[in-house]
Amino acid sequence: MTTRSDDANEAAEVARRLRAALEMQAILRGDEPPAKGSARRAPRAKATTAKTAAGEATIPRVSPAPKVAAAPTSRVETAARAHASWQSDPASFASLGALHDAFAACERCELAKTRTNFVFGVGDPNARLMLIGEAPGRDEDLQGEPFVGAAGQLLTKILEAVGFKRSEVYIANILKCRPPGNRNPEPDEIASCSPILARQIELIRPLILCTLGSFAAKTILGSKEGISRLRGRIHDYRGIPVVPTFHPAALLRNPAWKKPTWEDVQMLRVEYDKLVAASTSPRAENV
Repeated sequence: MTTRSDDANEAAEVARRLRAALEMQAILRGDEPPAKGSARRAPRAKATTAKTAAGEATIPRVSPAPKVAAAPTSRVETAARAHASWQSDPASFASLGALHDAFAACERCELAKTRTNFVFGVGDPNARLMLIGEAPGRDEDLQGEPFVGAAGQLLTKILEAVGFKRSEVYIANILKCRPPGNRNPEPDEIASCSPILARQIELIRPLILCTLGSFAAKTILGSKEGISRLRGRIHDYRGIPVVPTFHPAALLRNPAWKKPTWEDVQMLRVEYDKLVAASTSPRAENV
């Protein structure tokens, strides 16, 4: 013969086991386990009532454990794939989009550890004029787009002054990640990023290039001369005319350089118009 005490103990034991089963379900799903002493119910559990001689005890019903679909690609595989892409030769990618996606997680140099965003480039992928700067600054690093800070606003005004819309040119940098504190690029960083930029130029196929600042000019032209010596004349990069000029950020620091920069961009406009007039080959879309 059972007593009320026996019935109550049995109900309590059943409830304890069910709570233990629910806790294990939560652990298997990756949920945070409930604190000791608390009766945590599964979110979708329905309650049933078990009548005992001592009254009614509410006992949660255990729902079947949900089936978890196997992930198509593990994190390790995804990481390995991304790792492989930025170690690839940039020349192997057939479009700007593919090139961007391959190197967006690039770790070719130490700048990957300090960047906020990979700053690839922006503008018309079929632009006839391509501008190349040095490296992203603070604003560019935060927004993931080149020339968006004060220097970028000045660059937009300079372009407009000689009849270019920012939307019809393409703008990129030698480095795709910001050097800490906006310090000068290191040789190994330039060496890591230069093949990406070279492929961008090959894919865009601009009629003319304009380099902004000393590092951009020296990298593109393979020269050791500074911008003051390189500017004022037209150079060549793999058959593409190059007009070097001062970086817009330098003009903000030294307004005296605005006059020679104005001379450079006027020369750029004249050469650009000549090249456009002489160009008859159709341009395929490049995205």
